[in-house]
Amino acid sequence: MADIDLNELAKTLDTEDMIGFTRAFVDDITNGLHAVNSERYPWIDELAKTQWQGVIALGMGGSAAGGDFLSVLCNLAGSIPVIVQRDYVLPAWWHDQWLVLSTSHSGNTEEAIEATEIALKAGATVVVISTGGILSGLAELHYNCYFIPSIGGQPPRSAFGHIFARQLALFRGLGILPHSNQDMEMLNRLQLVVNDYDFINNDDSELIELISFMATQPISLLGPTELTPALNRFKNQLNENSARFARVGIFPEMNHNESVAWGGVGDDADFSVGENVILFLTWNGMHSRVANRLEWMIAHTPSDLAWRIHGEGETLLEALLHLCIIMDWLSIALGLIHGKDPSAIGPINSLKKFLADKN
Repeated sequence: MADIDLNELAKTLDTEDMIGFTRAFVDDITNGLHAVNSERYPWIDELAKTQWQGVIALGMGGSAAGGDFLSVLCNLAGSIPVIVQRDYVLPAWWHDQWLVLSTSHSGNTEEAIEATEIALKAGATVVVISTGGILSGLAELHYNCYFIPSIGGQPPRSAFGHIFARQLALFRGLGILPHSNQDMEMLNRLQLVVNDYDFINNDDSELIELISFMATQPISLLGPTELTPALNRFKNQLNENSARFARVGIFPEMNHNESVAWGGVGDDADFSVGENVILFLTWNGMHSRVANRLEWMIAHTPSDLAWRIHGEGETLLEALLHLCIIMDWLSIALGLIHGKDPSAIGPINSLKKFLADKN
């Protein structure tokens, strides 16, 4: 790592300014929270009067990630459940007392479009969040479809702040999640995290040593159930920004099966436990028994390459966003070390072209 200049690599490889989008994460959250309210969208007050049985969140990839975050936040403090559906279809149990939230950064994600059209034809009330595209046009064609515009001009996964903040503000306006009077303090703290982990502007970034090991070793991500959205987004960011695989394990479920494999009698052909970089994601609000399980795992892990990445903050929301910032910087830096443009997604674009030719 001493011979690697991340600054120079970024100048050469970061063609779409993924680093700049990462620096703007907190601003994106701030602007998104302010962009959605009942004064701007009076229909929010009308929808808030309905006793919804739940929300089904449609979307794929980075556009679906916000639904995962909303789901765990609602599990902790919400009034109704949120189910994320990543597919062309709706579940058989769905009916029109479930609000539909359809999210696509481009507005042209085919799975989200098809599932949304099914919902609208069945009498659903749908809220679309996108930058335009076919999904935004559905709000003009259906009286029961409402549109919240997001911000374009960047890769969907880098637009998570724009998307999730609008989703969160919507849920607060609908009364599904409680309002908070501590957003400003939280966002100020998160901006400090952005600055601390900026490996271009901060030569002392805590990520540098960790990245040096991740560059050559397999990666595992472990954490409690309520951090599942962060763990999965971490994996996806490593997939896209770094072109790297990562496996995810969730406490306490993994203790009832996967723990045996971690202390097993041999190594899988593609997975050497002892050589794994293991990242334990934690936060202050973990159940005490889950914390005990995690401490046991840390003490007994067969790998010497284990790090705890702690999501700071007393609320689950702040811990999740804190972890998002760290994972974004880490996955970008790792991509640069591998000589990859963190914005490049050649196989995904190739598949989209193949599917378009099949229409």
